This record gives sequence, C-alpha cells and structure tokens, in this order.
Amino acid sequence: MFGTAGTVGSTQFQVGFALPMTNRLFYRLLAHRIVRVGDPTVKITDIDVIPIHPRLATRYAGREIWGAAIDHRTVYRVRADNGLVGYGDHRLVGPSRAALQPLIGCDPFEFVGNDFDPGLGGALYDLMGKSLDVPAYRLMGPKVRDAISVAAWTSRASADDFGREVGRAAQQGYGVIKMHTAPFFDILEQTQAAEAIAPLDFRLHYDLNGNRTLATALRLLRQLEAHPIVGYIEDPFPKADRDAWCRLRAQSHIPLIFHVAATHTRLPELAAGVADTYLFSGVSIGRTLSGGAACACANTQVLLQLTGGTLTKALALHMAAVLPTATGHSIHLDDQYEDDVTTTRLPVVAGASKVPDGPGLGVEVDEDALTRLAERAAAPPVAPPRCVGILRLPGDRSWYTAVPPDVVRLTGREEGDLRGICVDLWQDDGSENFARIYGEVSREGAVEVDPAP
Repeated sequence: MFGTAGTVGSTQFQVGFALPMTNRLFYRLLAHRIVRVGDPTVKITDIDVIPIHPRLATRYAGREIWGAAIDHRTVYRVRADNGLVGYGDHRLVGPSRAALQPLIGCDPFEFVGNDFDPGLGGALYDLMGKSLDVPAYRLMGPKVRDAISVAAWTSRASADDFGREVGRAAQQGYGVIKMHTAPFFDILEQTQAAEAIAPLDFRLHYDLNGNRTLATALRLLRQLEAHPIVGYIEDPFPKADRDAWCRLRAQSHIPLIFHVAATHTRLPELAAGVADTYLFSGVSIGRTLSGGAACACANTQVLLQLTGGTLTKALALHMAAVLPTATGHSIHLDDQYEDDVTTTRLPVVAGASKVPDGPGLGVEVDEDALTRLAERAAAPPVAPPRCVGILRLPGDRSWYTAVPPDVVRLTGREEGDLRGICVDLWQDDGSENFARIYGEVSREGAVEVDPAP
C-alpha cells in the first residue's frame, strides 16, 4: 500500500492505493532506476492551483451560452527541488493551495497510481516522467499501442449547427463526435443533418443524459438504428436501473456506453453486463488504471474521457496507451478553445492522435499564455447577454422561455419523445418588445406566443 494523509480544508483525508503484484515489482524497479540516475530524493517544494478562463472557439459566437460550463479550467503546477516543474489540467474547480500543503516535502514517486483529481495527478506524473526523462506511460505499465482513437466534442446544437460541427470535426481529422442531447432539439433531425455532410465511416456518439425510461429509450433507439452513422449511445438510463440497461442492450444493436464517474468506480455493472463500453470520466489515475485493468480481464472496451485542454488530452493518451482494451475513442475538450496553455496541440490524423513520447506528459507549457489565461479568470466576470428562448413545438405552437427551457415540465413528455422540436435564441436587442417578453418570462418561466383563443 502506498499513500499519504493530511487535511483538506477542515476534512481529514487519507489517500492510499493497493497496487497489484506486477505494479509493485514495477515500482521497485522504478526505485532502482531513480537511484541509478543519482536523484533518489526528489521532493515537492510547491504546488500552485491556477484557475484559467480560455476563450471558446470562435465558431460558438452567438451561442456561447451552451458552452458556459466548459470555459473555466484549473491548471496545477508542481515544483520540485531538482528544478523541474510538472503541469496538469482539468475542467473542475481545484482545491485551495493551502489544502495541498500535506504534499509539500513528499517524494512525488510516492504517488504512483494516485487517487487525486486527474489534474493534480497528471502534474505529478509529468514531474515524475521529467525526473526520469521518460514518458508518463512508462510509470503506468507496458505500452500496448502508439496512437489512440480520439473524438471531437460539441455543445448542444440545433440540427443545422450540429451538421456544421460534424463537418468541422471531419475536416479536422476526427472520425467520431460526441454530443449531449437536449430536450429542446430533435435528435432525429440532428442525425439527418449529420448524415448529409459526414463521410461514410463517420460515427455519432450521443449522450442521452441518463434520464429516460425504457419505453422512451427503446422506441428512440429503434428509430436511430435506421441511421448507421449513430455509432454509440451513452447513459440512456439512471445508473441504478440495471434492468433497463440490460433489457435495452439485449434489444438494440447500437453499442451502449456506461459512464463511470469518480464516485462510482467499483464497477458492479461490469459483472451485470449492462453495457458494451465503460467510459471513465474525471476519475483519478489510479482508479482509471485499475478499472481499466478490470475491464481488460473481462475483455470489455474502455473509453477515457478527460475534459480540459492539451495537457488533459496528453494524460488520457498516456493512460490509454497501457490499457489493453482502451480502444474506444478518447474524448477531451481541446477542440473547444481558441486558447490553451501549451505551445502546441496534439494533431489528429485519420481519427487518432499519437501518444507523446517526450518526458512526462510530453507537451510544453507556455508560461506567458498561462499567466494571460489566469488573468482572464481573475478579472471581474462579464455578465452574459440577456437571452430569451423561442421554443417551437409540433403543431405550430411556440413559447417564449428561459434558457435553457424546461421542456419536460412544459410538455409533460420525456426528453427525445417529441419530433420537430427546436429552440432559437433571442438575445437582448435593446427593443421594448424584448424587455417586455424578458420580464414576463422571468416572472412566469414560459409564455406562449400568440396562444389560440
């Protein structure tokens, strides 16, 4: 057992992880390697937790509201007494700098297989790899592949916008794109728009948000099966409804993806056979590697989703390089930003990115860019423009709504059960009419447009 203990805020914590026998042997060999290079006492001297605020890609102009959840990230910078610096990145709010004081003075190699946030964990692996002058995957296990399948991502989009995003992704070299569905857009119209522009071998990965019943999901998948471009369905049901998962899997030929979250890594679903692929998202490095090994023992595909920039993508590629069944498309957000903190991005060629082979994570950080994006995060927030949704329903009915509209409450129908639904965004144009409608929507939540007498 390797680990550490300390205090985060007012909470006592103990981080420990048991390594399988092969990894224990690997750790001993690693220790010998450290001694051989004459650097046996590397110590962490400082850890910076740096919020950043990168700009969204310019193609989101006018619909930035759909990307509001992804435009803030956290960069971790770990310094050591050998003069080296490790960096990591993750799209979650980080702990305070003071909360990480228990790690100061520790040897970073104590945290092989750590259970920290993957942003911090990635920074430690970056530092360890640089200290040994080896790629991070060398500290994770035997490398089994040189390149990893990767997917593009897009925020919620109308059918027309989704078609453009699919075209953009294909042009950039991707073969898969992931999108969360939304109750205010018609998934069949989105699929048809994608088919009209995508190459024949391009595939869609739809995340259904874990909010359906079997009755609605089964009917929807029957319709989607008529479209070969639909390659993957993630989270059609709540995680606890294993019966629905198994019944849908038995009745549909579209592969099902089960999202394994940081609080849900024991994988009883693997034994229950609820899905074809298990997606590890935001899970610590240690739990991702151990969970991925369990999936390999069951000959079940693994898909890694680490959301952030190029540093985050690099970490995911290193982990996928050593997991035998990590042949699913790795998902990140590096294609969502105009800005990043690295000097280069990781190219996508024929749907895959090569695993970096430089020391640590294998990408270089631009400290000037990091400072610039940190300053943007520290600046007073700019209020987004006021916005009203115009929700268009079947039967030529329309409603002014808040954004996003609460379609399920307004219609009484499950997400994905309405054809022809869409929402347009009406941004504040300074008119008296907008001010009046915005006020009514703020008070009532939704106001019908020209209701029938």
